[in-house]
Amino acid sequence: MKKRLRKKQRSGEFQELGFEVTYSVRADSPDDAVDDLLWSFFRDAIEANGLLAGGGCGRETNVFVTSSEHLGSATEEHRALVGRWLASHSLISRHTVHPLRDAWHGWAE
Repeated sequence: MKKRLRKKQRSGEFQELGFEVTYSVRADSPDDAVDDLLWSFFRDAIEANGLLAGGGCGRETNVFVTSSEHLGSATEEHRALVGRWLASHSLISRHTVHPLRDAWHGWAE
């Protein structure tokens, strides 16, 4: 496949990696604390580390995280940073930081 097509299809040397994050908030947490936690998660764990995330948010949060750089990838270090951030908050009852996978073509796995 030609380089131009690999770039357009984000494959080969242009592959972008990301990871899924899921977490649950303790059931006894007040709604305003859940909102504050969510904003803090995006500000301190995602944006502060040069990442982007999108997905469903609330008491049960499931987001996909990738790099904010054009043609950039999330790394194992990013996974560890996000995991440590989640583990440090007492409102979170459980969390999972899934392995890196192809951000564009990894959904059927």
